[in-house]
Amino acid sequence: MSHAAERLQIIPAEHALFSFLFQWGMRADLAEAAFFARTASKLIHQFPVEKSVDLRRKSLLDAGMKIKIIALSLGFLFAAGTAFAGGPLIGVWRLNEAGSNIAPGTTKNTKVVYDDLLGDRIKVETWGVDAAGKKTHTEWKGKFDGQDYAVKGDPTSDMRAYTKVDDHTVTMVSKKAGKVVNTGRVEVSADGKSRKVTLNGTTPNGKKFKTVAVYQKQLL
Repeated sequence: MSHAAERLQIIPAEHALFSFLFQWGMRADLAEAAFFARTASKLIHQFPVEKSVDLRRKSLLDAGMKIKIIALSLGFLFAAGTAFAGGPLIGVWRLNEAGSNIAPGTTKNTKVVYDDLLGDRIKVETWGVDAAGKKTHTEWKGKFDGQDYAVKGDPTSDMRAYTKVDDHTVTMVSKKAGKVVNTGRVEVSADGKSRKVTLNGTTPNGKKFKTVAVYQKQLL
């Protein structure tokens, strides 16, 4: 079969593929949409190739179809990033020390990052300094479903549970060896540019405390 005849067979197949991807993507849940956004563009590298007259290899997937697949991928990536379980919390947050009231003898988180994971899961990472001025880094992965999930790197707690109140508010409970050590509330402003964390608890020394920390979202 000539190259021209092969090309005529490939073109309808390309458009059929695009139609399938679009229809599947519209039915996909958010986790699948993220997966689609990361993998769909790989398809452009998996099509058969042919040798041109000058012996350079070129894909049988034409440039126009590549653009359509990439655009569709970016569209679903945008939808997934803006509508996932974390909502307005997703992103990088920097402490506004002037607007905060950090209780003495407690850890000060200067940077907090919320990331969406597959399956409606969220990753929360913090960086800061403890009461002695030592640098800290913690990591939590789980769902905002009120269940306990493990915390890594925090000497004051080993489990934490988040509960979603609404799109801009979550509550949290931290535990150490099964005992509640603090409770908190995280509220994102209506414009999504700032968030306030109110934390009530007990220090390892048995002293009760209240911290109010204000964060500004860092623009990428």
